[in-house]
Amino acid sequence: MAEEKEKAGLICSKDTLDGAYPALILAINAARQGMESKIFYTFMGLNLVVQGGVDRAKFIPAGLMGAVPGMSSMATAMMKKKIDKAHIPNLGELMEMAQLEGVELIACLMTVEMMEIPEEELIEGVSIWAAEDFVKYAKECKLCLFT
Repeated sequence: MAEEKEKAGLICSKDTLDGAYPALILAINAARQGMESKIFYTFMGLNLVVQGGVDRAKFIPAGLMGAVPGMSSMATAMMKKKIDKAHIPNLGELMEMAQLEGVELIACLMTVEMMEIPEEELIEGVSIWAAEDFVKYAKECKLCLFT
């Protein structure tokens, strides 16, 4: 009888660079350590698993700076340069890497319905689960994080 894998569950609720990267990086590393790894995308995080969503992800500075017109575009460009300079894959590459490493990407059913997103607009390979299903999975997880 095969030993059951430890499980990792992550929740991503933000469609920003600082919301997207942690969930993907942690899920990939959990998978590389032999864990079954899943990311549950809910609320604004769902935008990341809609086709072209990772290309629209921005970095929004905290506080008043984030409210200044044009600041998020400038901050996004600066952050993407830092990511590239550090030889970190862009979000599209990282999401593809996650799927290749066996990380399951899951869209929240309630959010899909609330945002009226047709299933065919989700990127290939994304599952849709009700929150109840993710909670059942999370109860079995050794590692469960909200990013």
